[in-house]
Amino acid sequence: MAASAHVSKVRSLYKKILVLHRFLPLDLRALGDQYVKDEFRRHKTASTEEVKNFMAEWENYKDTVQTQVLESAGKGPSAVKFGADLSERKLNDFQEEQIGQLYELLLESTKPNRQFDIQEDSK
Repeated sequence: MAASAHVSKVRSLYKKILVLHRFLPLDLRALGDQYVKDEFRRHKTASTEEVKNFMAEWENYKDTVQTQVLESAGKGPSAVKFGADLSERKLNDFQEEQIGQLYELLLESTKPNRQFDIQEDSK
């Protein structure tokens, strides 16, 4: 029974994050959605300790994005800054692979030309 409660909690967090991403600029939403999907899939078989850290960090991310979305209500899209700076202490806790992923995200999110040709649904 505890396993199904855990799965439910993970799915709930995952869905909340994807809902919050709907409020991001389209290119960030596409990048963020793909990254979240990949990370949650990659951690399906993680150890208990890794899962604990994984869930805590994604809860923090959800809270940060939720706060930024609420603060952005009524403001123009260019007036809103999404994201947060990482402390040096947090960066020191990263493994080399995570630093590489972070760098790739930085490169992708700061490209002058969008990777995706995204258009809003006209429905």
